[in-house]
Amino acid sequence: MRFVLALVLALACAASQAQPTRVRGTISGFDGKVLSVRDAAGAPVQIQVQDKTEIVFTKPIALAEIKAGDFLGVTSQKGPGGTLTASEVRRFPKPLNPGHRPFDGRDDQTMTNATVGAMVQAASGRELTLTYEGGAQKIVVPENASISALVAGSREQLVPGAPVNLTMDAGRAALRIQVGPRP
Repeated sequence: MRFVLALVLALACAASQAQPTRVRGTISGFDGKVLSVRDAAGAPVQIQVQDKTEIVFTKPIALAEIKAGDFLGVTSQKGPGGTLTASEVRRFPKPLNPGHRPFDGRDDQTMTNATVGAMVQAASGRELTLTYEGGAQKIVVPENASISALVAGSREQLVPGAPVNLTMDAGRAALRIQVGPRP
């Protein structure tokens, strides 16, 4: 019985270590192999960039470039009465993880990955209706929301000052890097 329990615990530990780790922050340096990032708390993180690392760039676009049928990832804040107001709108090249869920472990922030059903000018601003299997969300997009399209990126965009949102494996190798333009 002890053997079985030890085996179950070992497998559970191995599975938890296999989960990718997310890092958000700002690039402080890149030598062609190691990406240095200051995470959101200001702590330095070193990540290996390999040939198989996927790099995507958040290319700024106008809201008018988004059309019905596009697949978006929208980060929103919940306001009074449950109204969702977008802070970031990302157009994805293909559907990715559809649905609506809390974001970053916060009850007041959500992530909606869904297809644009409609876009209208409402009294409260521009409003998107996003649909996904089992639901739909109406999200207000204020003028100050960050709007971009995810496009293929390159190592040349990994420059100091650029914002990144990446995932890495337990060996600190980057799996996917989303990099934005340097402010």
